[in-house]
Amino acid sequence: MQVNWLPDVRSRPRHVAVGEFDGVHLGHREVMRGADTVLTFEPHPQTVVSPDTAPKLITSLEAKADLIAGLGVRELVVIPFDGAFASRSPQDFIDHVLVEQLGAERISVGENFRFGHRAKGDVALLRAQDAFETRAVELVELDGEIVSSTHIRGLIEGGVMDRANACLGSPFQLRGAVAHGDKRGRRLGFPTANLVPDPALVYPAHGVYACRAAVELDGEWRWWPAATSIGVRPTFVTGRGVLVEAFLLGFEGDLYGRELRLAFLERLRGELRFESVDELVAQMERDVEDTRRIAA
Repeated sequence: MQVNWLPDVRSRPRHVAVGEFDGVHLGHREVMRGADTVLTFEPHPQTVVSPDTAPKLITSLEAKADLIAGLGVRELVVIPFDGAFASRSPQDFIDHVLVEQLGAERISVGENFRFGHRAKGDVALLRAQDAFETRAVELVELDGEIVSSTHIRGLIEGGVMDRANACLGSPFQLRGAVAHGDKRGRRLGFPTANLVPDPALVYPAHGVYACRAAVELDGEWRWWPAATSIGVRPTFVTGRGVLVEAFLLGFEGDLYGRELRLAFLERLRGELRFESVDELVAQMERDVEDTRRIAA
């Protein structure tokens, strides 16, 4: 899939799906169905127009692009969103972005999509245009609840990974460069790869999770089961911030500075404080066996 920033795009006949698409969940996927181009925004528009209420995101731009590519989309076009772009009128966005720059012949959006200065543009305005056909997709429901990025963020923050993953259509992922930690896991017999959560992104509730972890080796992403802890390590009272610690079952090698991708499958338990290191190690052994059963 090609990833292009809007200023670099040349006009051609396109079927364009338009939206922020944070998380690329089931509803987003329905909007994208049949489109050859996805048009999105970076950063999230709310960080520009109302930074105090901007949400933590489910996906970085890189992760979003990978998910969209997996749907068979030909091209991702990214709008560099800033105050000047936010001030453009809805009709200006239609005339100069959708028609002039992209050459859109068909537009797909969610039924609640709003755009342009002060979000005054809507589906009715899109349907009033003669230059392209508009497809407005109804909100998707799962088990009687509307699938939305806001709802999924709440599920992730609550550690309800089975439900969050069902709404997303694939396991929630965290990505990052492996950082040095206290090396306490290594001394306990469980060497971990550590990630510091990106403050701009949502992460699961404190606790222990069965995950699958991916590392790129020889140009190919390979996966291992990974027992993963998120929290502040209360047994040792380190005083440090939140850390993501992943023990990759069967992996041998040095990961420091390399990208690690964690796909969260199931929450095993909450974060606990143990009276002794022996109690902690015994629980970690149980966590590893549970992870092996779930993620192998």
